[in-house]
Amino acid sequence: MIIRSPIVVTMDGSPVNNGAVVVTEDRIVDVGQFDQIRARNSGEIFDLGERAILPGLINAHCHLDYTCLRGKIPPQRSFTDWIRAINAQKSELSPEDYVASIKEGFAEAKRFGTTTIADLTAFPELIPDIPVPIRTWWFAELIDIRAPEHANEIVDSAIESVRSSPEFAASSPVSKRFRRRGIAALQTASWGLAPHALFTASKNLFKRCEEIAEREHVLLTTHLAESREEMEMFREGSGPLYEFLEGIGRPMDDCGNKTPLQVFVGASGSRPLPWIVAHLNELTEGDFGLLQQFNPKFHIVHCPRSHDYFEHSPFELDRVRSLGFNVCLGTDSLASNDTLSLFDEMRAFQKQFPTVSGEEILKMVTANPARALHQENALGKIRSGAFADLIAVPVNGPGLFEEIVAFTGEPWMMMAGRVQ
Repeated sequence: MIIRSPIVVTMDGSPVNNGAVVVTEDRIVDVGQFDQIRARNSGEIFDLGERAILPGLINAHCHLDYTCLRGKIPPQRSFTDWIRAINAQKSELSPEDYVASIKEGFAEAKRFGTTTIADLTAFPELIPDIPVPIRTWWFAELIDIRAPEHANEIVDSAIESVRSSPEFAASSPVSKRFRRRGIAALQTASWGLAPHALFTASKNLFKRCEEIAEREHVLLTTHLAESREEMEMFREGSGPLYEFLEGIGRPMDDCGNKTPLQVFVGASGSRPLPWIVAHLNELTEGDFGLLQQFNPKFHIVHCPRSHDYFEHSPFELDRVRSLGFNVCLGTDSLASNDTLSLFDEMRAFQKQFPTVSGEEILKMVTANPARALHQENALGKIRSGAFADLIAVPVNGPGLFEEIVAFTGEPWMMMAGRVQ
């Protein structure tokens, strides 16, 4: 199939005017100007009209578990109060509720042009019951706050649950076939590990996750330095979050003299793999010196609308980017957001950072998260050999990237070479 568009936004160089993309099965096999593409390729021509074609969007941080909590938790007086509120809501939900919630979240994310999602689920045992309509990294979200002595068992049980999914890429016959041919294959689903946060996951749990990630070549993600109360807990040994966690029996001997980032560095030994770190809102001057020493640099996910909901400290975009960190966007969960639209997220980011160009913002939901997922050659760009995960939006003005960021509808979509 030859897909024709007045503008192909490749995210792999300059946009191509009067462009075309050639798709065979689930892959892009050629990209360029339509006349040249037509001269060297045959096949059905699909004309998108006055729409720009661009890579499918990638949500780098989401919790589909809580899609059903949209509008259920108004902004609270504190981050700790929000934790209490979401725990109260979760106590009313059954496994069937969570399955329905995740399915609803997938459908909404896809409707707004997301073709790949990094989903943190607290219920990896439910994964085998959930069909996956878009490319998904299932990150098993792990908490051992009440049983740190069972960290290894908690991690191992989560991995067993994830691996029982029929979409688990590493065990699929298709993946094995690609490996025999020496091609790195990405199937519908892959997996990773997500020790929830420093205040809910023990040092042993973090270490166990890193050991497995290094052995199994899977990704890691966590929440870090999200709130002022987390900073107060670790640096001062006080505050609402400290009191709440102490009250439910968490050992607090790691609190009182380090920032969350400093605790993160000490939570395991060498950090051989780059992490995907969500939030990173609370940093001291000393933390920036520590960030400068990180190698490899981890990836950072900023969630603009969730950030606004909690009224967190300003996100230090310019400083972390100047240090070489790769910044992506995510939606977080609908327990602190309104939609799973990355277009909504891009506009909220543009409002927070009006001097950042539309092109740079679009990179944060395409090329940048593809890099975070170690899929920079397969996702996030329109290039030969990449997966044919594409969307298209109307364009008719001079400001191409600004017009894309401003888009508010539901885009045309192709997923794995199939028009949706």
